[in-house]
Amino acid sequence: MFVYTTRGVCSKSIELEVEAGIVTYCKINGGCRGNTQGLAKMVIGRKVEDVISSLKGIQCQGSTSCPDQLACALEQYLLQTHGEK
Repeated sequence: MFVYTTRGVCSKSIELEVEAGIVTYCKINGGCRGNTQGLAKMVIGRKVEDVISSLKGIQCQGSTSCPDQLACALEQYLLQTHGEK
């Protein structure tokens, strides 16, 4: 399991599992419960690259948001596991 510590948002961390480039598990800890649970369910079964392109740059409070942080978490996952962003 990959765990990402969020920055600049209400949520505290994001837990991810990815198999063959597909998000198989996502849990966002903290934040607006209904929104983060819904967001996590919506990305399961999707390609990592598709999730990143859909969510990157969405703003909420300041220059980031929970969706943007999820995109950042997936970018960090790719960087650490595959050496790519």
